[in-house]
Amino acid sequence: MRAIVVSATGGPEVLTYTDQQPDPEPNPGEVLIDVAASGVNFIDVYHRLGRYPLSLPFVPGNEGAGTVAAVGEDVVGVSVGDTVAWSGVMGSYASRAVVPASQLLAVPEGIAAEVAAAVILQGLTAHYLTHSTYQVKPGDDVLVHAAAGGVGLLLTQIAKLRGARVIGTVSTEEKETLARQAGADEVLRYDGFADAVRELTGSGVHVVYDGVGAATFEASLASLRPRGMMALYGQASGPVPPVDPQALARGGALFLTRPALGPYVATRDELAWRASDIFGWVASGDLKVHISKRYPLAEAAQAHEDLEARRTTGKLLLLP
Repeated sequence: MRAIVVSATGGPEVLTYTDQQPDPEPNPGEVLIDVAASGVNFIDVYHRLGRYPLSLPFVPGNEGAGTVAAVGEDVVGVSVGDTVAWSGVMGSYASRAVVPASQLLAVPEGIAAEVAAAVILQGLTAHYLTHSTYQVKPGDDVLVHAAAGGVGLLLTQIAKLRGARVIGTVSTEEKETLARQAGADEVLRYDGFADAVRELTGSGVHVVYDGVGAATFEASLASLRPRGMMALYGQASGPVPPVDPQALARGGALFLTRPALGPYVATRDELAWRASDIFGWVASGDLKVHISKRYPLAEAAQAHEDLEARRTTGKLLLLP
């Protein structure tokens, strides 16, 4: 089968394309899928760099959608020909992938596999951030960094569905347009954003959703109102240095959390709830998925280069 293989950690050049990878076979409880599209995410970059170490060699990618080609023993509720999506399972940068049946999500009729691949991981992330990490309420002021990115566009739309006023940060006019189209009430550049947030809100925002990390962290804390929450869900600009807890006290008894998707989809019921909401909003048109670029699988290195250079908006997909 066709696949991207990482044999040594490093830059995008370590993403090696091969069409000689052995075809996988599903074990009991697993499903073999013909991959229609795989999502490109910053966690893939962290895996490639070795920031989140994995055993070498490995096939990267942990989000995708496609058609069921075969099912292993003891699998129920999944049939050959079904369209399914998944996240949190390695190996989606390939033309075929094996996924535990417990991790699969049925893609509703009317939603294309590419759309499902583009929304599942980042949609689940935006859902847990707005529904569980901090439960956004009508009238809340919410700051969304990288508001034109894959998670940012979804966060903006879902926060608006929950009645918030959304303030987004972006780096260009093109990205500002996208953020406003997603519903952002105010859009700022990164320089001086904390002061601008204070001017807009008076006392600061209720929550900051920050996937940028080192470059925005201190100013994000300064954007919060007393007892506000900082949800640091990513580190696209690099890891945050050690934090003195007294800084949270000085800011007004602030809350700081470093959430990740896994604990928020730890049970099948929770995973199904979040996915049902996401797919339901997509089907109804309440949640629009912006796929900015599709790359052939062999161009995975270029997709990573574009993502890291912040040349992209919305979602990037690899097509096998």
